[in-house]
Amino acid sequence: MEIVEVGPRDGLQNEKALLPTSVKVAYLQRAVDAGLRRIEAAAFVHPARVPQMADAEAVLAAAPRPAGVVYTALVLNLRGMHRAAACDLAEINYVVVASDEFSQRNQGMTTAQSLAQWEQVCAAARSAGMRATLTIAAAFGCPYTGEVSPDHVAQLLAQAAPADEICLADTIGVGVPSQVEVLAQIARSAQPQASLRAHFHNTRNTGYANAVAAAANGITALDASLGGIGGCPFAPAATGNIATEDLAYLLNRSGQATGVDVTAAAQTGVWIADQLGITAPAQLGRAGHFPG
Repeated sequence: MEIVEVGPRDGLQNEKALLPTSVKVAYLQRAVDAGLRRIEAAAFVHPARVPQMADAEAVLAAAPRPAGVVYTALVLNLRGMHRAAACDLAEINYVVVASDEFSQRNQGMTTAQSLAQWEQVCAAARSAGMRATLTIAAAFGCPYTGEVSPDHVAQLLAQAAPADEICLADTIGVGVPSQVEVLAQIARSAQPQASLRAHFHNTRNTGYANAVAAAANGITALDASLGGIGGCPFAPAATGNIATEDLAYLLNRSGQATGVDVTAAAQTGVWIADQLGITAPAQLGRAGHFPG
């Protein structure tokens, strides 16, 4: 199972502290040292709306780039795509929110408008030689309008330009394993050429159960953040992603190798929480690895 480290983006974007570029680069280095090889390092978004990501170009310019490490970044429009392409990235992650209300708050456009824009972004990424991930945010439920029908997610994926990877995102942490199974089947049917990835938050303590369900249903990559930090600045009561160190412990002990050094990851989770002046939601930094 591949763990995609999203702490430097999704983790930091919802924290109040604005960390200096040097600390963000150190965070990337620690992630690499812990064995993470695919890292969502930044978001190319408007700095007034997400000031935590204002130095995206500077972070990527200084990011360690050892062989085998792939950086990706979130983009929400064509302008963000062009900024990402100028930073020597191998891939981008574009988000379509499954509900209009959340999409308007998150991106200032309807879901249909965002989906139409994805076609342009995807084409631009291909022209630049970049891999393109399409994330369906709030696929498991919306904080403003409630339930999101699996049929609606199926329609979005059927209408979307073909992606290299589909990421099913439980943006607000409402999902349960039965939804994971259904949505994985839908994504595989709608875009059979794409690999599958999932993005879980642990808001209601179901994130790790959903991760196990994802692994059992052919999803080959899971997002997580070191320390379990973060959340969405445009969703009420948002909490962080499932924690990288806790997820790696769960998967490694279950016989699904992740390549992540759990002890190093847990130490980094504690470290980044200290930088932010918070207590990390992750458990491994407190409990320690087993066996020790």
